[in-house]
Amino acid sequence: MGENRYIADLHFGHEDIIAYDNRPFRSAEEMDEEMIARWNLAVGAEDLIWILGDFCTGDAARWETVLSRLSGRKALIVGNHDDPRTVKQLARCFEDIAEYREITDGGHQLILCHYPILAFRDHYFGRIHLYGHVHTGYEANVVLHAQGQLKRLYAREDVCRAYNVGAMLPWMDYTPRTLEEILAAEN
Repeated sequence: MGENRYIADLHFGHEDIIAYDNRPFRSAEEMDEEMIARWNLAVGAEDLIWILGDFCTGDAARWETVLSRLSGRKALIVGNHDDPRTVKQLARCFEDIAEYREITDGGHQLILCHYPILAFRDHYFGRIHLYGHVHTGYEANVVLHAQGQLKRLYAREDVCRAYNVGAMLPWMDYTPRTLEEILAAEN
């Protein structure tokens, strides 16, 4: 059995995302090839990759081409840039498709959603929330500020454990990561 891995906001084929995120690529084609290479270096055939939204632009044929080149098994947490018609057409390519999931990984209870949730279920009892959507801009800073406020309110560091797993973040480096890698990046 493989490992669970997580990543959000890949935006395969999305030319404008390069400037938006200040991604280190000259074109969408270069970005796609590099992200596919990094994915395949990290992911084993039995690994389950939870894609936390905004996977790919374009039609079903484009998605299918990208998916066929990526190692491992895939589950999709739908994001705002994931066309519902395309997702429905390609349901056979994913082990699971949802807007929200609660799973267990290595003894940790996780909340998976494309969007950040500040007061997620049992956030004060050790659950962990993985999300994307906010990239590295103003909204990402608002989420981090609110997390800090909750930690101060409860006077504990183990509350509101929520992590942005956007591909463009330094600890993600355009690579699906295990929960252990994500948690280690916090420190």
